[in-house]
Amino acid sequence: MVGSVVGRLPLWQEQDIETVHGSIHVTLCGTPKGNRPVILTYHDIGMNHKTCYNPLFNSEDMQEITQHFAVCHVDAPGQQDGAASFPVGYMYPSMDQLAEMLPGVLHQFGLKSIIGMGTGAGAYILTRFALNNPEMVEGLVLINVNPCAEGWMDWAASKISGWTQALPDMVVSHLFGKEEMQNNVEVVHTYRQHIVKDMNPGNLHLFINAYNSRRDLEIERPMPGAHTVTLQCPALLVVGDSSPAVDAVVECNSKLDPTKTTLLKMADCGGLPQISQPAKLAEAFKYFVQGMGYMPSASMTRLMRSRTASGSSVTSLEGARSRSHTSEGTRSRSHTSEGARLDITPNSGTTGNNAGPKSMEVSC
Repeated sequence: MVGSVVGRLPLWQEQDIETVHGSIHVTLCGTPKGNRPVILTYHDIGMNHKTCYNPLFNSEDMQEITQHFAVCHVDAPGQQDGAASFPVGYMYPSMDQLAEMLPGVLHQFGLKSIIGMGTGAGAYILTRFALNNPEMVEGLVLINVNPCAEGWMDWAASKISGWTQALPDMVVSHLFGKEEMQNNVEVVHTYRQHIVKDMNPGNLHLFINAYNSRRDLEIERPMPGAHTVTLQCPALLVVGDSSPAVDAVVECNSKLDPTKTTLLKMADCGGLPQISQPAKLAEAFKYFVQGMGYMPSASMTRLMRSRTASGSSVTSLEGARSRSHTSEGTRSRSHTSEGARLDITPNSGTTGNNAGPKSMEVSC
C-alpha cells in the first residue's frame, strides 16, 4: 500500500514483509537518501508504532530531522492496527528471532544501515540486532532498555496481590511508573483503553510471552586486553526519572562502552518520554545524530552538556551549539550560551586519578 499522510513526511509505503521467521508489518515514511541511514523504530509491548511514536514524529521539533532521514516503523508480528489473530498452535518468534527478521526488512527496501530507536521490548530487539549485525547499525537510541533476562511480569506479580489482575493493568504497570499513574490519570487511561479496545489480546499475549522469555544480552563493558561483547555503535540511553525502567537502564549503561554511550535522564518524566516530552527527546536525538556527523547546521536550543572533573555530569542550559570533528575521529564539541563557551571531549582513556572512563550523563 502506498499513499500520502497528513504531516511533513511526504509519502508512506505500508506492507507486510516475509522474513526468515514469518511476516512483519512495516511502514516506510519518506524517501531514503543515498547512503544515508534510515531511522528505524521498534515499539514496546502493549503498543504499536503509531501509539508508541506518532506523538514524537508528528511533533514540530522532529520535522528538521525527518527532512534529512526517511523513517521505517516496524510493528512486531500481530501488533499492528487491525491485525488478525494467529492460528491455533502458532509459534510466536522469540526475541532473538524478532531481531533476525530485521535484515529482511532492510533488504526489502534496499537499505544499507539504520539509526535505531527502540522502546522497552523494541529497544531489546534493536540491541540484539546491532550485536548480530554491527555493520547495519550506525547508532541506537534506546528508551527503557533492559539487558537482563528476568521478566517484568515476575516483578509485577510480586507487586500485585494474586494473579487475578487483568493483563492490561500489568502492561500499564510496565509502561508507567507509580507516580505517573497517580498524577497523569488521563494519559494512563488512554493507553489502557488502547490496549483493551485496539490490541488483539491473543497476539499481545504472545508478544508479552516472548519478551518475558528473553535471554540476557550478555553484554559487558569493554576492558583493555579482554574479549567482550558490547555495542560497537554510539548509543543514547533514555529514561524518565520516574520510569519503572530506571534501574534497568542504569544497569545497561554500566555494560556499554563509555566512550560511545550517553545516558539521558529526563526530569519530570515517566515511562514514555517520547509521549510526555517529545520536544526534549527530539532535541536529544538531533544532538545524537550530529555527533555521528549528520545535520551539522541544525540548531540546538534546549540541551547542553557539561562534565565535572570526575568525568560525568548532569546539566541543562539554554543555548545554541556548534560542533567540530577532528580527522583522527576524536569528537570535540563546542557549546555557546549567553557568551559562555564550553568544550567537551568524550572520555577516551583514564583520568588523572587512574579511574576508568565514564559514560556521559545528561539531564534535561
